[in-house]
Amino acid sequence: MVDGQTNLADGLRKAIKAERDGHCFYSMVANTSVDPKAKEVFAQLAAEELDHMHFLTRHYECVLKTGKPDQSAKLGSRADVSGLSPIFSDGIKARIKEAHFEMSALSIGIQLEADAMKFYRSQAEAAVDQEVKQFYSELAEWESGHYQALLRQQEELKEDYWSASGFAAF
Repeated sequence: MVDGQTNLADGLRKAIKAERDGHCFYSMVANTSVDPKAKEVFAQLAAEELDHMHFLTRHYECVLKTGKPDQSAKLGSRADVSGLSPIFSDGIKARIKEAHFEMSALSIGIQLEADAMKFYRSQAEAAVDQEVKQFYSELAEWESGHYQALLRQQEELKEDYWSASGFAAF
């Protein structure tokens, strides 16, 4: 493999690991949260991360065999994470004082998505091949949607959580 292919394979390998980590994390949150909407949304996010992992794996395997990405690889559909409260049901506000796990999950998810966006954008910028540039840019945009939804949800709950938990300055 020449240097460009090695760099592409290395980047894909790192991306596959990050997507696997995201899948495992979101699956754990979906299985642990008591909020019914969170269970559904985090399961959808886990499924998207798994789809991304398979998408990247197809590219990786093709790069190893042919030196080029798999032109037939396609990403699946996106979860709807729009709205002011895209992750949790309104019921979370009634138990916000005990929502430590959920608030931590938002913080960790935000960091995972921020790291993924940054990585995919850097890979897109460094890519010479237009197809590679395009699929990394698409993944960066997708992860940006996850990031924005998680951040929006955190902002929606933050003041109530801080106040209920005694974190607010008086």
